[in-house]
Amino acid sequence: MDERLPAVAEQLLLIERELRVLGWWADTPPSAEALASREPFCVDTLSFEAWLQWIFLPRMKSLLEASAPLPNVSGIRPMAEEAYRGRERQALALLTALGNFDRLIGGAS
Repeated sequence: MDERLPAVAEQLLLIERELRVLGWWADTPPSAEALASREPFCVDTLSFEAWLQWIFLPRMKSLLEASAPLPNVSGIRPMAEEAYRGRERQALALLTALGNFDRLIGGAS
């Protein structure tokens, strides 16, 4: 069993919490078409926070629940820094949580 699982699960909860605290958590999902984008991070159809909520978090939670292998690399924080350019102070706790997630994933054996 991957010893990172509890820490990854905790980071996912922190990411969700920060999205909610910032008021960036949506009650209504995007359209199926928006979710089906082939672009990385669905940059052509979703805001970064919508991608986190509707694609990233559910996929990662599914991996954890299925005890499936976690990715060996993650570079979500740099994408978030780009998405929140000019709003870094507002998004600082979210950026920190995403950076911690990247470090946990990058610590794969």
